[in-house]
Amino acid sequence: MFVPQPNTMAYSKSSQKRIDQIAHRIKQLRLKAGYKSAETFAVKNKLARVHYWRMEKGKTNITINTLANVLRVHKLSFEDFFKGID
Repeated sequence: MFVPQPNTMAYSKSSQKRIDQIAHRIKQLRLKAGYKSAETFAVKNKLARVHYWRMEKGKTNITINTLANVLRVHKLSFEDFFKGID
């Protein structure tokens, strides 16, 4: 009998590519803002620490609301964030 494991996600290659691009973009924004640590960035900006780390690693589903909160910190629009992501 197959029992799905929690927090395991299976996506198509094209979906995984987009997830990886989004995760990479989130991490690059943090680094550009001068934060070496995802934990420090999350705490200082009142974001859930573990969830934020998982977003950077592409290990969680990101809601529009959560992404909006991250983009608000960086003063970035959705349009600008998604430029260049297929």
